[in-house]
Amino acid sequence: MAKPTKRLPTKRLPMLPAERALKVISGRWKAVILYHLFDGPRRLSVLKTLVPDITQKVLIQQLREMEEHGLIRREIFAEIPSRVEYSATRLGLSLEPILLALCAWAQHHADELNEMDRVTDCIIRPRQARPPAIA
Repeated sequence: MAKPTKRLPTKRLPMLPAERALKVISGRWKAVILYHLFDGPRRLSVLKTLVPDITQKVLIQQLREMEEHGLIRREIFAEIPSRVEYSATRLGLSLEPILLALCAWAQHHADELNEMDRVTDCIIRPRQARPPAIA
């Protein structure tokens, strides 16, 4: 049985809502990591494989920050060897349309500045609708 970890106190965040939102999602890899958690829980080793250019240290740091801000949940399973899984919370999942919109805006921005050759395709895509669970 999984044991949820205790919620860490949130570091002081800006009072201006837009600045607060940007502070919570800022970080080179947070959007990519979160995207991979939108489809379900992942172990650290799987996340490292899905985001090969990130170092282990930075991956763990980004995961801790997102956990602190309530975007992801870390579950430790009482097994030997112990197993840890990360999953997006409801709050984290609510960022999906925002990340999709940011990606589209960034592509529009690059297009307006004639820099489409300097951006890649968005890794963040709408999730496929899942069939309802059978009871």
